[in-house]
Amino acid sequence: MLDEALVRDLLTFRQERDWEQFHTPKNLAIAIAVEAGELLEQFQWTRDGEAHSAPGDRVALRHELADVAILLTYLAHDLGVDLDEAVRDKLRVNAERYPAAENRGRVRKHGR
Repeated sequence: MLDEALVRDLLTFRQERDWEQFHTPKNLAIAIAVEAGELLEQFQWTRDGEAHSAPGDRVALRHELADVAILLTYLAHDLGVDLDEAVRDKLRVNAERYPAAENRGRVRKHGR
């Protein structure tokens, strides 16, 4: 997901501020949900397919995406989860669960 140098920079940033004490798994998970809500807010009252083309909109969208990624990186690090490995594993599981030949163009949830 993020390269090792960037992860180190994030961890250093957090450590220099002594924020690890506040970053419990519960608090990080809550913060991810809050930031995901702020990401959703970027799309509130927009039409489907409407581009975020205004420079201010793009900056806000990028910042919210970054907030989610940063918090997810902290949580994965603290829980000892390799995100790249977890994503690859989940992609394999989803490929088996939703074969392309049977699911192309469909939005049904598995088992429905």
